Amino acid sequence: MSAHPLEGLRVLDLSRVLAGPWCTQLLADLGADVIKVEKPGAGDDTRHWGPPWHEHGEERVAAYFLAANRGKKSVAIDFSQAEGAEIVRRMAADADVLVENYKVGGLARFGLDAESLRKVNPRLIYASVTGFGQDGPYADRAGYDYMIQAMGGMMSVTGLPDELENGGPLRVGVAIADIFTGMYTASAILAALHERDMTGEGAVIDMALFDTQLAVLANQASNAMVSGKDPVRQGNSHPNIVPYQPFATRDRPIVVAVGNDRQFAKLAAICGHPEWAEDERFATNAARVAHREAIVAKVGAVLADRSSDEWLDALLEAGIPAGPINSISEALADPQAAHRGARQERGTGALGAVPMVGSPIRLGGMRADARLAPPALGEHSDEELRAYLSPQALRQLRAKGVIG
Repeated sequence: MSAHPLEGLRVLDLSRVLAGPWCTQLLADLGADVIKVEKPGAGDDTRHWGPPWHEHGEERVAAYFLAANRGKKSVAIDFSQAEGAEIVRRMAADADVLVENYKVGGLARFGLDAESLRKVNPRLIYASVTGFGQDGPYADRAGYDYMIQAMGGMMSVTGLPDELENGGPLRVGVAIADIFTGMYTASAILAALHERDMTGEGAVIDMALFDTQLAVLANQASNAMVSGKDPVRQGNSHPNIVPYQPFATRDRPIVVAVGNDRQFAKLAAICGHPEWAEDERFATNAARVAHREAIVAKVGAVLADRSSDEWLDALLEAGIPAGPINSISEALADPQAAHRGARQERGTGALGAVPMVGSPIRLGGMRADARLAPPALGEHSDEELRAYLSPQALRQLRAKGVIG
């Protein structure tokens, strides 16, 4: 099996910021030829979301942009001008997939909406990513991850309880609604490609950050619907599993994740209290959830007496999931991360060698890493547009600011 099964697939990326670019980055990792269309002189908003910055020669780009745009080629086209819109239409006629994240109806005035482009290319898979979807009372609203986490319930279950010092709702530390929407969009595109193989017809995909945020509430949404009660913020403990949280040791906290009664019995034995596993208050997970404070206090008192390394050795030898609370730098330097090649520095283009986290996908024992590093703005304009424009036309349109 190839590590790049989407090789030969042409993707036109009209998206910016994170959800759309995260989708197209995944497609690039899998081998697709992704052409990122950006506005001359400005480009994707996230190019300017610094510091920190990556600098190479005269080029400077925010680290944020690097995280979501590996594997792509950048062409700079101002499609608010008629000549630019015509170029993008011609590119869409040759594309297999188009991804955009403009407000509902935002591309129609340029003739770049799904209905217009699929008349020219019926095989086109047109994926729109918006805050709230193509219909409904909020369809016209813009959507950013932070507000979606708030409106979609995620912040209500993230953070410390109100009654504790510094309690209250918190957002997740990365833009989880954006990232998951990008992943769901990529999955929808792959499904549409499979269907196109059978029917010859493309598709229109409607993805919304709000819909995705509701979907990835997962067990918390189920808890609310089944119980009729809203889950509450409980910091680092788990609503359905006990003990499943950080514990202090002599030197630093570790996370202990006991997922079943057999693992709990092993934990009780390691702690020197095998009788815990026979105690009716703790023998089953349901009982431990009901008596959470009591068992957490008992385990915590024992773990505080030894170092984190001592406990991790004992827990892992017994098959109990446990680990340290690493910083990002520590996580990227972990021996497992090093073995799997998570941290990379690649690229010989206009941005030079770029530090990045590689794709987590393995296919047939091979990494599905994108072949290209993130691009400088307009780095591939001439290369990609010569199929649509003569050298003279390129020069003229560049002089008019249509192409960068």
